[in-house]
Parts: sequence; structure tokens; C-alpha cells
Amino acid sequence: MDKYIIQINNLSFNYSKSKPVLRNIDLNVPKGSIYGFIGANGAGKTTTMKLLTGLLPDKDDSINIMCQKISDSIPEIFNNVGCIIETPTIYEHITGYNNLKYIATFRHVEDNKINEVLELVGLYESKDRKAGHYSLGMKQRLAIAMALIGNPDLLILDEPVNGLDPNGIIDIRNLLLKLNKEYGKTIFISSHLLDEVEKICTDIAIISDGEIRFEGSINQLKRLVKRGTEVNIKIDNNIWISEDNEIINSAEIKGDTLCFKLNETQSISDILSKLISAGALIREVKTNDNLEDNFLKIISQ
Repeated sequence: MDKYIIQINNLSFNYSKSKPVLRNIDLNVPKGSIYGFIGANGAGKTTTMKLLTGLLPDKDDSINIMCQKISDSIPEIFNNVGCIIETPTIYEHITGYNNLKYIATFRHVEDNKINEVLELVGLYESKDRKAGHYSLGMKQRLAIAMALIGNPDLLILDEPVNGLDPNGIIDIRNLLLKLNKEYGKTIFISSHLLDEVEKICTDIAIISDGEIRFEGSINQLKRLVKRGTEVNIKIDNNIWISEDNEIINSAEIKGDTLCFKLNETQSISDILSKLISAGALIREVKTNDNLEDNFLKIISQ
């Protein structure tokens, strides 16, 4: 079996000849992954998502889903793909159950599967309420249920936590992790909430100005930009300040905090070891080694 469930090779796209939107895009989405697609507004993220889901034509035959060229396989390929692109279509004047029944009828799915999906997304107890009375988070879970009704292997979700409150974000996060780990779904997710992507994604791609700047695992990204990582170490005593110590002299001192920027030869453990040897009582260690900082470093290159 092929390793990748989505492959994009040398994809370019423009709405007008004078303004290219995508330039030579390559993506490889591993089966079984939660794949984060990160980009600022205007970077080309939504255009790529629309091409992936057939809403825009792939004129160059650059996109393969499940080893099939999407341009040759529409609409059959989407029998095994669930999608939410931009604002999901929910009929607010009918119940959550009947919203799913409409999709199930269209997809020739038996009615007994509707309750199974509602249970999975945590909406079974609210199935007979009109969708217009659902909270925003419940509507988003209903939209995911609609994408799941055909039991697809692949979910393509555009900003699934956009606009949700913290509890809603946690609900969607836990649902996506469950779908991936317990049900084996591959999930391709776009988001601008970088800290949330870091919590759930196994692999990511960063797009900027229509070009892919990075693709790989979260750990690969962190290793790539490790140089220049900032480390802030708070100290409980001031004895160390008067010490003639090479590590201390290489830091910027802000009150009770030493601020370091790592180079190729330094590690956090080396710095901590030397500070302790100098008599420092260490209270807290923080780094900027998170996805948002790494994202900013990548797009600024």
C-alpha cells in the first residue's frame, strides 16, 4: 500500500495570469497522520484546500488522493473523503438528526449509522433539537458528523476550531484525536491557531506567499530552527551575578532572569549545569521553542 494518502506534485495555480497564487506546491500527507496546513491569510492555504476537494479544477493533474488523480476520479473519489471547507452548510430549521439523515440519503448510508455518528461526536442526546439552537461548538461537531457519515478514511477540515471558545476548542481537539487514534482516520487540517496545531498534529506544512517553506514532522521543524532558540532562566538568589562565569557573561540579565540565545555549541542542560555549579538556585526555565516562533522563523527566511 502507498505510504501517502494525499500527494501533490508541482502544483501551480492562478486566478489571473498576472497574479500567481500557488507556485510549484509539493505535499505528501502520510496515511494515519493528523497533518496541519499552516499559513497566514492570503498565503494560498484556502486555494490549496479548494483544489484538494475539487471546488477548483486541477488542470495540471498535480493532485493524487488515495493513489488516484483527482481530475480523473471526481466525484467517486469523494465517497471515501469527508470535507468541511469554509462555512459548513447546516439547515438550522431542522434537527441535528435530520441534517444527518439528508446527507445519509444522498450518500446511500443506512439510517442506523446516523445515531452511531451522533454518539461519536457527542450529539446523541441533542439529536432531536433544531440545529439553530445548537451552540457554535455543537454546530461544528455536527458538521464533522456530516463529513463522517459515509465512514471516510480521509477528513479534510478547513479551520475546524475557528471562532470557538476554549471549551469548544478542547471538544474538537479531543474528537479529532479520537478519530485519528481509535478509528484510524487521516486528518488534513488547516488552522491559524498554531498552538492548537502543535497539540494535535503529527506532521505539518507551512505555506507562505504561495510556496511551501517547510514540510515534515513537528520534531523536524524544531530541529531545523533549534539554533537561535531563546531560553529564559529565573533565579532565586543573586550570588551568581558577581561570579566571573562565562555562561553568565553570555546572557542578558533582566532582574532575576537570565536570557540566553542558544548557538550551535550550547544546550539548555549545559547552561543549567554551569549555573548550578556557580551557586544559582533555579526557579523556572522557559523557552520560545514553540510552533508559532518556528513558523515566524520559517516564513522570514
